[in-house]
This record gives sequence, structure tokens and C-alpha cells, in this order.
Amino acid sequence: MIALRRKRRYLLAAVGLIIVGAIIVLVAERRLANHSDRLWRIVHEECIPDQERHGNPAPCALVHLQDGVERGYVILKDLIGVTQYLLLPTAFVKGIESPDLLLPNAPNYFAAAWRERGYVERAAGRAPPRAAISLAVNSALNRSQNHLHIHMDCVRLDVQATLQRLLAGIGDDWAALPEPLVGHTYRARRILSEDLGAANPFVLLADGVPDARATMGAQTLTVVGAQFAAGKPGFVVLNARVDVGAFIRGEELQDHSCAVARE
Repeated sequence: MIALRRKRRYLLAAVGLIIVGAIIVLVAERRLANHSDRLWRIVHEECIPDQERHGNPAPCALVHLQDGVERGYVILKDLIGVTQYLLLPTAFVKGIESPDLLLPNAPNYFAAAWRERGYVERAAGRAPPRAAISLAVNSALNRSQNHLHIHMDCVRLDVQATLQRLLAGIGDDWAALPEPLVGHTYRARRILSEDLGAANPFVLLADGVPDARATMGAQTLTVVGAQFAAGKPGFVVLNARVDVGAFIRGEELQDHSCAVARE
């Protein structure tokens, strides 16, 4: 009888531990889920209301409303780095995988980010050359926030040096770079233009890389300013596909300390 009671107590204790463990897991998952919408909440619960009520976009640096919130964006200083800013749509766009980014009349958020690069330049204390500025979007597999955000910051010195060395061989079609960037294989193409008004990198990726449109969530996309032959201004657009378990991010090509500005 005593042995049976002990067995019963051990069983109840084990069940209790299982229940407590399950509760801890559920709470952790809920907190993680809530954390993944932090950027969206900053935009819509803080920046836009402050701009509309007080004419002050805080904690954002800028709130740009166009057609209400449908085509607007905000600029927010990232907590990491001296010069890193984020561009976020005011409309909800989950990430690079969103089909809304590929609609014929979709806002060109990369073009907006390039126009607003002055925030990075002012934080750097000087105006770096266009080849020092980069814009990056991570894949759905390697991000913490489920609201599209373009990382605006300086490019890494080693990445800049490699791209400069390979620049003459980068053409108008997507092709694999002959050298890795930060240890990873990237494909690249160029855009010959002063700005990105006529070229949407999301569309260039979806239409130009085989199967990219069907796997946009697994893609990274980075745009780096460039100066081509005969002084022609343009951009190098970089892409890598991310396999499950691989840690490749477009943001890895950036330097949040902006060492290039000190060169």
C-alpha cells in the first residue's frame, strides 16, 4: 500500500512537471510571437500617432505618408550600430515574400530608401561615396521581425573591395560572382541609373532569377551603390538563396560601424 501511494505521488509530480513545462513553452512562444511584431507596433502605435497629433515622428526620424498609409514609409534609427537606419512601410508588408511587393503599382521601397540615405550619411559625420552605401533585406528564414524593413547602412570594406575588383564583369543579367562575399556565394547584376526610380529590385529578382518568384521567402536582396566605367552612376544588386539551416543574410554585407566612412 505504501509503495502504491509513493508511486502515485511520483506520477502526479511527473504530470505536474509536464504541465508546468508545457505552460513555459507556450508562454515563451507567445512572447516570441509578440516580439516579432515589434517594428509594426512602433510604426503604428508610436511614430504615426505622434506625427499626426504632434507633428513629431518620434521615435522615428521621419514619417512620410502618401495616400494615407497605403504607400507611405517611415525611417527609424536601428538600435544596433551608429549609422544603421531602417525603412519600413506604413502599410503592412510581412517581408520579402509578400506578393504585394510585386504588384504592377507597388511602391518601390528600395527607391525610397536610397532617397533617404542622407540619414546614414549624416550619422557617419560625412557624405561617403555612393559605393559606400548599401540597402539590405533579409530572408524570411533569417529575420526576427515580421514587417518588411530595409537595412540602410554602409557596406563592409572587404565587400566594397571585392565588388570594385569585379565591377567590370557585372552585367545587366543575373550571374554568380566568381568570388564569395563574407564566405557565401552571391549572384549579381547591375543597374545603370542615378537612382532606383525606374528599377524595383524586388521585381528584378522575381523576374530574373529562375524560381525566385516562387521562393521569395528564401531570398536575400542587397543593393550597393556603384560608379561604373566612364563615371556612370549605378548599383550592384546582390542576391543569395537561403537553405533551411543556413545563416545567410543580406545584412551581413553591411558594416554597422561604417568603417568605410573613415577611410
